[in-house]
Amino acid sequence: MNKLQKKQAGLARRHRRVRGKVSGTAARPRLCVTRSNNNIYVQLVDDVASKTICGVSTLGAEFKATGKKGGTVEGAAALGEIVGKKAQENGVTEVVFDRGGHLYHGRVQALADAAREAGLKF
Repeated sequence: MNKLQKKQAGLARRHRRVRGKVSGTAARPRLCVTRSNNNIYVQLVDDVASKTICGVSTLGAEFKATGKKGGTVEGAAALGEIVGKKAQENGVTEVVFDRGGHLYHGRVQALADAAREAGLKF
């Protein structure tokens, strides 16, 4: 097993562990964060009904209008504000946070803090 395979296996193991403890409902959906080196993708998921309520990413038009880059902490904070507003439009005020196996640090933390400031409770 080479270095990249070990890294991917560790991420998958951490994500499985987090998902075993976190589940979304209609009243309190799961805020699922997926991160790559250049972009961040966020979804609000109702796991009981197996439906995605809404989703935003750094590739979307709303984010591109901000003029920030998706691979930065500032870009993650801007995306957190956008997801907070979209959630409020869809009638969601409380969520459970799924960090996707990534450390709660840097871009993931900035996104979570901005979503809280935008009105989401978790």
